[in-house]
Amino acid sequence: MAVDTDFIARPVQLAQRSRQGIALGMDLWQTITLAFAIAIAVLSAVALGPIGVVVAAPVYLPLALIAVLQVHGMAAPRMIGLWMMKKIRTAVGANQQVYRPESRHLEGTLNLPGGRAGVQIWDVDGLAAAYDPAEKTVSITAELEVAGFLMRDIPDRHMLAERLGQVLASFTQREGIKRVAMQERTTPTTIRAARDHFDENKVITNEHDPLVQNYMLVMDTSEGYAVAHRNYLTLTFDLPALGTQLKALGGGKEAIQALAAVEARNVSDALQASDIKVRRWLSPRQIAALGRSAFDLEFIPSLHSRNSTNDGVDLRAMGTMYLEEPSRKNGVVLTDSAIHTTMWVHEWPRMAAPVGFVADIVFARNPVTDGAIPHIFTTVLNPVPVSKALKRIRQEKKIWRSNEVMRAKRNAGGAAFDRADYEALERQEEELLAGHGEFEYGAYLTVSAPDEETLEQNIAGMRNAMLRVGMEGQILYTQQAEALMVNALPIGRGMK
Repeated sequence: MAVDTDFIARPVQLAQRSRQGIALGMDLWQTITLAFAIAIAVLSAVALGPIGVVVAAPVYLPLALIAVLQVHGMAAPRMIGLWMMKKIRTAVGANQQVYRPESRHLEGTLNLPGGRAGVQIWDVDGLAAAYDPAEKTVSITAELEVAGFLMRDIPDRHMLAERLGQVLASFTQREGIKRVAMQERTTPTTIRAARDHFDENKVITNEHDPLVQNYMLVMDTSEGYAVAHRNYLTLTFDLPALGTQLKALGGGKEAIQALAAVEARNVSDALQASDIKVRRWLSPRQIAALGRSAFDLEFIPSLHSRNSTNDGVDLRAMGTMYLEEPSRKNGVVLTDSAIHTTMWVHEWPRMAAPVGFVADIVFARNPVTDGAIPHIFTTVLNPVPVSKALKRIRQEKKIWRSNEVMRAKRNAGGAAFDRADYEALERQEEELLAGHGEFEYGAYLTVSAPDEETLEQNIAGMRNAMLRVGMEGQILYTQQAEALMVNALPIGRGMK
């Protein structure tokens, strides 16, 4: 039987986020600012009459203007608030951290700024369980392997994507899963495996033989182009929601550890049935290595050259030795041997996208050097109960109808993107009624480089790759340190 590859090649369209806002497309920050401006104008008119409206105009008119403006694609009131918070952090010295090796640290906690310093990494028979006492969660991380996914035929890719979708959909049908993060990391690496294989299997033992020297030259040249692409899955469990199960396991720390081990086995079995292999559940040293490699690019080749006995790094070396958000640069953050910019992916393909459409991002190249771009691309999925999802859709429909009435009064109704918003809500409701699950999803992309000039080139190359697949990223200005920590560390934390 023939396979309709044209249909399978473009199987899905991601639901677009509503642009209706709270009123006329304005978000909460904009609505509050505009309401404040109107309140000042009304109170001035009541207190002083018409002259009061004129006197107060220098106050309420700028506020009203700010309420409708956008800065870097973000509502101006929100951007101003974030900018002020960064200025306060800079004034009190909270935008810079230097690690003090001689200071005391609680065993198992992390060398991280802010509340993340309280996160504990427990070793559960080789499995790292990241316990967050502030959010009352525990997270586990697996390295996944799907051999040659992007080189497979379209029907095979479609089948794998459907099976993974079934596994993810099952997470919305049960309580306790707070967050699912799927991550792809591209980093420079080493060709030590090729060198070891050559040393163990070479037929010619004479080091001065021309064939041996030529082969060594090829490997030396290839070393600078070696790149690693690795995929990870992090599951974060809400401990209060799993209170009954924890109580059945005996309660306390041991119960949380037992829960982590049970869930790791369950997820491994579910993924194995979907032809997706769990290469390994990360140990504490391997979790620490992910953080260290994100902050210190120069250390990565050395890390990848280690044998299995010394795999990973000590938890105390997980964080940065130095971190700084420059006071006059709101779009970057500096760490040990790298500079980073993190973007929020706010625009997804508007047309049905083929399976593997993010391949251009995974294999993005620097437009000047043609080298691979070191990056971390994370899709964060928050499971939504069906009842809550239906309630959200009803509320957004109500807002859409109210906005449509106001638009009609201004003769501004009938816009195509407004109709598309309503049609998207209709599709989501139909899918929920048909038994599908729902996730609140977002994606973050961290681009890294050894210096600022290379970073600008890498960002340009990554933006080109995103445009080719119909995606667009927005730099998280004044929030770069927070965004980097969320994206670089697989400990289950999200952006507030």
